[in-house]
Amino acid sequence: MKLPVYLGLLQEAEATLANSFRVVAHGHGEEPDVHFLLETLAKQCDAHREALGPVIERYGEETEGEEEHRLTANGIQEVRSGPLALLLDLQDLYVLVNHIDATWMMVGQAAKGDRDKQLWDVVSRCEGDTELQLRWLRTRMKQAAPQALLVAE
Repeated sequence: MKLPVYLGLLQEAEATLANSFRVVAHGHGEEPDVHFLLETLAKQCDAHREALGPVIERYGEETEGEEEHRLTANGIQEVRSGPLALLLDLQDLYVLVNHIDATWMMVGQAAKGDRDKQLWDVVSRCEGDTELQLRWLRTRMKQAAPQALLVAE
């Protein structure tokens, strides 16, 4: 059974995303909407990790070996500077959230296949939050793109 691998990867990826949200929030504090919303999204990731706890107690978790998350291993550790900084940092967050979204989808399929109601309930709650994270990031990137890409310094 490889479900423990994916549960471990979700735990790790959600922690990395929470940290990345916080790094970008603090690094772009001059953008109040970005700062406060990313802090809220980081708390959602913390809640996702907490929700996974009881499921991981039942199935276990694995994060070592060839299945390691290479894409999300480090996350965002510092923000960029310059006119494209916010747009590029939001785009990096978008990639991380998409990766987690796909992982939730696969764990959800396993929950359905195993008829595991407890796991399905966790996936349903967390996957919905992840979809909202994606929508906000997409909207905020659309808002930032004209200024960042068309207005000269």
